[in-house]
Amino acid sequence: MFGLWTGGKEAAVSQAAYYGLFALQHRGQQAAGIAVTDGETMDYHKGKGLLSDVFAQNTLPKGIGALAHVLYSGGKVRTANAQPFVVQYQYGTIAVASNGRLTNASKLREELAKDGAVFSTGVDAELMALLIAKANGRGLEGSIQYMAERLEGAYAAAIMTKDALIAVRDPYGLRPLAIGRTEDGCYVIASENCAFDAVGAVFERDVKPGEIVRIDNGGLHSVGVYPAKRSALCVFEFVYFARVDSAIDGLSVYEARFQAGKRLARVLPVEADLVCGVPDSALAAAIGYAEESKIHYGDGLAKNRYVGRTFIQPDQSQRVRSVHMKLNALQSNVKGKRVVLVDDSIVRGTTSANLVEMLRAAGAKEVHMRISSPIVRFGCPYGIDTYEQSQLIANKMSEEAFRKQIGADTLAFLGLEALREACGAANLDFCEGCFSGEYPTEL
Repeated sequence: MFGLWTGGKEAAVSQAAYYGLFALQHRGQQAAGIAVTDGETMDYHKGKGLLSDVFAQNTLPKGIGALAHVLYSGGKVRTANAQPFVVQYQYGTIAVASNGRLTNASKLREELAKDGAVFSTGVDAELMALLIAKANGRGLEGSIQYMAERLEGAYAAAIMTKDALIAVRDPYGLRPLAIGRTEDGCYVIASENCAFDAVGAVFERDVKPGEIVRIDNGGLHSVGVYPAKRSALCVFEFVYFARVDSAIDGLSVYEARFQAGKRLARVLPVEADLVCGVPDSALAAAIGYAEESKIHYGDGLAKNRYVGRTFIQPDQSQRVRSVHMKLNALQSNVKGKRVVLVDDSIVRGTTSANLVEMLRAAGAKEVHMRISSPIVRFGCPYGIDTYEQSQLIANKMSEEAFRKQIGADTLAFLGLEALREACGAANLDFCEGCFSGEYPTEL
């Protein structure tokens, strides 16, 4: 998500939203949308595909506020499911965008349907909009508070009206949400603060777990904070999902991955000639591994920058094709060498065998695979697409059987306690459910 509020000055907010959202394209590649308000009316455009495809021939008018979103979904996507979700109700038009997944969505839909609500999509943003509309007479902030009290699970959400941009983060802080400000006084919100540089904004602070923040022509106001008993930021943000130049809740993503790589080097030491990482999310961990092990760091895989992230592809066949399109071994670097290949995680196991095979074909003498996170054993109910446990390689075979299947000489994973240590500088505790099976909310 990316949102911007000028404070009442008309500006090319859709262009700024485009640039900010472009910096967040790694978080979703299946659909994109932008909504704009001029203080009286709201216009929007959205569609399937990358941001550059959706807005290749479409422009939006100037305005005082914008809300933008890129979609990451584990299944097929309809254009209607693209966000922001824009709806008219008794008190005007609102645009809603959300990151995460509600665990009580089915229950809420059933309750709203009994009251006569009609659903046109399956996205959480529509559910949020209908809950706001249901809370008649409470005012905008009261309606959003009513909505937040009904939601369970993970969400970082933004709601834009003709008068304000409001940011909401779930009580556990499972999904990240940051606030920034430009030199000319515009406030911006984003799922990651790496988006602020794209619009010339500087990071101010993170939205607190359970906090509702209102941004209007009078500035920024914290409407209220309703946190859970403990925070639970998704640790997979630091393992894979977030961009390496972001910082979330006080912790640099690069530093977390670098420290994880250093600790990984102590797990199963091996004599080797070269340490390389799988671009891009494992490079920082590979550098940390090389520094700790005193083994030379270099590139072993070249990346085609025009191919998206394989993990967030919606189906298995697309993920396999994307690996071959995205990566190729550097024969001049790996031929005749004992290679330590560092990757950030193994979830389905779809790419590991291909990567080892690439290095072997390029002449690598040995391939030792090292994973800078624990084994993913459990599904994620909060919006990361590992929900089906039957898909997880850890539930299909043993670690040794998997090593043999992918053809690696050795295989080792970082332990959960070591990952906690690597992320220890964060201001929040973590959800580690995909590794431990323990979740912060009831499912």
